[in-house]
Amino acid sequence: MSHLQSQGPMDLVCIDFLCLEPDASGQGNILIVTDHFTRYAQAFSTKDQRAPTVAKVLMEKFFVHYGLPRRVHSDQGRDFESRLVGQLLELLGIQKTRTTPYHPQGDAQPERFNRTLLNMLGTLSNVEKQSWSRHIATLVHAYNSTESDATGYSPYRLMFGREARLPVDLAFGLSLDQTSVAFHRNYVDRLRKNLASAFEQARLTSGNREQRNKRNYDLKVRIQDLQPGDRVLLKNLGAAARHKLADRWSSQVYIVCKQLPGLPVYQIRPDGKAGPLKNWHRNHLLPLRE
Repeated sequence: MSHLQSQGPMDLVCIDFLCLEPDASGQGNILIVTDHFTRYAQAFSTKDQRAPTVAKVLMEKFFVHYGLPRRVHSDQGRDFESRLVGQLLELLGIQKTRTTPYHPQGDAQPERFNRTLLNMLGTLSNVEKQSWSRHIATLVHAYNSTESDATGYSPYRLMFGREARLPVDLAFGLSLDQTSVAFHRNYVDRLRKNLASAFEQARLTSGNREQRNKRNYDLKVRIQDLQPGDRVLLKNLGAAARHKLADRWSSQVYIVCKQLPGLPVYQIRPDGKAGPLKNWHRNHLLPLRE
């Protein structure tokens, strides 16, 4: 199992698309942008996943507000890998990396946030779900303000050095730590020291969790090997994977040809018709038991 590594805020930013059924305003996609180190996330509803949309949202809604990351990581979606997005990142001096079919778990963190956001959207009333794009910002802010079990801190605190001011703070007159010091220099010195301590603790907590995840993942891979001739379905990825239960797996059946040496990756072919051989990771294959 391969893990992405980051050393601090905005060292590595991951981007991904989450697809839902369009709401009343025609929004059917959410561009997810997550800071790998802090787990801080932003989500922007869009009507499509085209490269110009990706470039425009990244530039106008993320980079100008949070600054430029050192690296941007994504899956192999054609719009993320487009020439336009590549030229934008190159112009800004940002390194672009991508997940390979051999290590899809490189995107595990964005996928966890996707599941969290979907669960939060599921708590909306039926009327609110008809205009879900209007509620995205509020739900994401609630996520960012909540302590992460992966780091021991809220994403907001690791990103900005303080907790977000919430309605309960105003209602009870609670003051925010580090925000009422008399001099800016004192504030900056304290902030630097507190962030250094928080970053170190976050690295330790995150590293321990990643080791546990790796052990569980490696065990899962070992005990679920496929054999040549097995029939499987492919997990729907990208724009086609609208979040309805019926769409989680493709209807086309594939046959396992062989496993690539030393990897949990399988070469497969379509069942009952001609088609190219494909290499897919075990996590994206659903075995059909007779």
